[in-house]
Amino acid sequence: MTKKFDQRIVKYSVVTAETSAAAEPQDNVIQMHEKVERPEMLLGSTYKIKTPLSEHALYVTINDIVLNEGTAHELRRPFELFINSKNMDHFQWIVALTRIVSAVFRKGGDVTFLVEELRSVFDPKGGYFKKGGRFMPSLVAEIGDVLESHLRMIGLLKDNKPDAHQKKLIDEKRAEYQRSQQLSGPSAADEFPGDAELCAKCHTKAMVQMDDCLTCLNCGESKCG
Repeated sequence: MTKKFDQRIVKYSVVTAETSAAAEPQDNVIQMHEKVERPEMLLGSTYKIKTPLSEHALYVTINDIVLNEGTAHELRRPFELFINSKNMDHFQWIVALTRIVSAVFRKGGDVTFLVEELRSVFDPKGGYFKKGGRFMPSLVAEIGDVLESHLRMIGLLKDNKPDAHQKKLIDEKRAEYQRSQQLSGPSAADEFPGDAELCAKCHTKAMVQMDDCLTCLNCGESKCG
C-alpha cells in the first residue's frame, strides 16, 4: 500500500525484531498481584537451616511463579513460602510467618523489604554463630538470610559480594595475618581466629588487630578506613 507524506521526512529508522518487541503495548504484560491464580506447578527451591538451638533442622521452601513466560517480559517472582521441621516448639509462629510472607508475595510490588524486616528480629535469649563465624541474632533472622539468597538467585536483588579488586585485598590481608601469627594448613585459610571480634558490617567474627587497626578478614572492613 502506497502512503503519501505531505511533510518533509527528517528522521527514519529500520524496525527490527528487538525494537518491535520493545514497542509492544504494555497492556498485555502481567504483573504480580493478588488476583493472579496459582498454576498447577510452581518452580521451587528448598533451603536447609541447621542451628545450635535445636537438634532438628528447618527446611524453607520458596515457590516461584513465572509470569509472561516465553516473552521479552518474562518475570520470575516468589509466590509462596513453606517451613517444615520435626521440632514442633515453634509451630504457631512458623505457620503465622509462612501465611503472612506468602500473602505479601502474592500482593505484588517490591517484596525485598521483607529481608531486612526478618533480619532485624533479635532473640531476647541471644543469637548464635553459624559455621564460619557468621552471627545470627535469631532464627527468624536466618530465615530472612535464606530469603535474601533466594531473591538474589532469581534476580530481584543484586549480588553484593566483593569485586575482584576487593577480593584480592581481602586475600592479601588474610595471608598477611596468617604469616604474622605463623598459621598454616587448610583450616587456617577457611576459618577465622578464635579471638576475632564481631564485624559490624558483615556480622562475622573475623575482626583482628593488624598494624594497630581492627581489620575484618572476611569483608575487608577496617576501622582505619
